[in-house]
Amino acid sequence: MKALQIGAGNIGRGFIGQLLYEAGWDLCFADINDELIQKLKAEQKYKVELAGEEQQIVQVDQVDAVHSAEEEEELLKRIAEADLITTAVGPNVLKGIAPALAAGLRKRLDAGAAPVNVIACENMAGATDQLKYYIFEHVTDEEQEQIAAFTGFANAAVDRIVPQQPAENELDVTVEPFFEWVVETPALKGGRPDIPSVTFVDDLTPYMERKLFTVNTGHAALAYHGFAADIETIKEAAEHPTVAEKLDKVLQETSVLLEQKHGFSTEEMEWYRSKITVRFRNPHISDSVERVGRGPVRKLGPNDRLVRPALELMERDITPEALAGVIAACLEFDVKEDPESVELQQKVQADGKKHTLAAYTGLVEDHPFIQKILSF
Repeated sequence: MKALQIGAGNIGRGFIGQLLYEAGWDLCFADINDELIQKLKAEQKYKVELAGEEQQIVQVDQVDAVHSAEEEEELLKRIAEADLITTAVGPNVLKGIAPALAAGLRKRLDAGAAPVNVIACENMAGATDQLKYYIFEHVTDEEQEQIAAFTGFANAAVDRIVPQQPAENELDVTVEPFFEWVVETPALKGGRPDIPSVTFVDDLTPYMERKLFTVNTGHAALAYHGFAADIETIKEAAEHPTVAEKLDKVLQETSVLLEQKHGFSTEEMEWYRSKITVRFRNPHISDSVERVGRGPVRKLGPNDRLVRPALELMERDITPEALAGVIAACLEFDVKEDPESVELQQKVQADGKKHTLAAYTGLVEDHPFIQKILSF
């Protein structure tokens, strides 16, 4: 069985690629990074280090690679022949890979339309649906119907901390031992892909939101409160008494939402929070607060990890005090190397915090949640 992994970065190699290799798939990577692709072609292997108390090394070998821009015909051929297509390119790049996928799926249609599943493994809800939308912008209405008949577009929730890598790693990747890859089954074509490490579920939403509102929200809390406290790493932030207390309060708020909305028990959420906190404190995987906090404009969006759970709590007559505190800290995130941080600070200086919050969160300026944030 052939798998095409679009995105050969650290997550593509150190998470999705590793699990596909261990499941016995014939693995090919596609990327526009020329140096990376040439190294993969030359080496055809790399190592994944599971950085925990006991160091483990997974050797991934017999891999292939194709340059997405310079080997367009080969890429279309791979799309047309793959049994599974996965992505790990980042939410903002999905639109960029859609034209090639559209052309490859048209080529597949001409060749007989064998079933294929497309799974976008991105840090966003509904990533595969979004990718499908972009793909269908490049095909006719008739082709949309034909492609949908043989292509499964299945949403997924993915979770594994892959920190910034040492320069000497080159192809090798260091990751945390923990991972979670959950795939929604109703959209799949031709049965479930044979990947033992994947959890297949009928409804992805509870798992997607549990991850988003716990792991991602917690990471943001540590990054922004840690930055405000002049702390350098996520591990140090998680161990700092004041920041750790703020993290705990944030996760208690989101746990209440997840219990009420999706029926997770209090015990389940206590266990999940405990597991997440241990991961944040992993001394072998610590990331900088500046790297984790980058992209504050996106993280202030109405459907992202901070504003969305807060508003859903308010709909249930619960005041999101701790979440408001994280957003207040986010407004102070000032990292010159991050374009979104620069944009945020310029907007705050030019328009003030109230107008900035309204612009990025989509709320009116006198919304009670904005007033709560400004009270910090």
